Amino acid sequence: MSDTTDIHTGVTECIMNMAEEARELYLDKQVPVISAPVSPLRFYREHVASNKPVVVEGALQHWPALKLWEESYFRKKIGDVNVSVTVTPNGYADAVTDGKFVMPDERKMTMSKFLDELDAPKKDKVFYIQKQNSNLTEEFSSIISDVDTDIDWGTEAFGQPPDAVNFWMGDGRAVTSMHRDHYENLYCVVRGWKTFILIPPTDLAYVPYEIYQSASYRENDQGGFEIVDDEETGKVPWVAIDPESPDLDRYPQYGHARPLKVTVHAGQMLYLPSLWFHHVSQSHGCIAVNYWYDMQFDIKYNYYKFLENVANTVSSSST
Repeated sequence: MSDTTDIHTGVTECIMNMAEEARELYLDKQVPVISAPVSPLRFYREHVASNKPVVVEGALQHWPALKLWEESYFRKKIGDVNVSVTVTPNGYADAVTDGKFVMPDERKMTMSKFLDELDAPKKDKVFYIQKQNSNLTEEFSSIISDVDTDIDWGTEAFGQPPDAVNFWMGDGRAVTSMHRDHYENLYCVVRGWKTFILIPPTDLAYVPYEIYQSASYRENDQGGFEIVDDEETGKVPWVAIDPESPDLDRYPQYGHARPLKVTVHAGQMLYLPSLWFHHVSQSHGCIAVNYWYDMQFDIKYNYYKFLENVANTVSSSST
């Protein structure tokens, strides 16, 4: 028993030392801001290779969308177009609610109807365009000429075109719960602002996961919402904490994490590296476009999976 305890303590110290060394050696204490034009080589060396976020100022100034994308333009240009919209009673989609991992109610409506919902928000219905299947190229193709179809210096740095280009617009109550993606993300805010809480992959041992029954919201005949289990999907792992919640005492390991908080304003772009945890809130009516580039599954990913497996082993042996 003593040997097991010593091993557990030693491994835990190694995990903590790795996180501390990352903070001391190369991670920034706040997200830096650089200005366009961006050198693809410098961007790759200083941010992609080192897996560090950065805000880019001035990268979108040539986009017509910065001037055109407002309600009257959308109503005239794409008002009759059917778009995919998610609806929740509380703004939390793909998030833990009532002890379950709950996905939003999804529906189709015209862009004009969606804008009507944003103009007169209902207390218990939060609407958000957040379809992440390259909806800009599919559902919003008639306005795609207002932005770039890719970010040229990003495409050169990543060595490939984007896998998906997504359009985002929604209620200020809509929140993206803490999660991570296997994509390099160039996130561009066109109108309003988005606030990101970021946690580096080297802190993953401090980000608690739990297993939840998957479910989804379903609107009932009275206009309210029910949570309906998704028996086909079953149970899924998801991040167990909301970093903005005042009640984090249940997960003391999260106190060792060192989140970065950055607000990205209209005209700015955030490079959100693959595997970084992120939680996102926004202004009402915020509009954004993001470009997803597939990450390289190289030795960095091997190290990440090794750390994840070690952290899971330590966590399991503690319970």
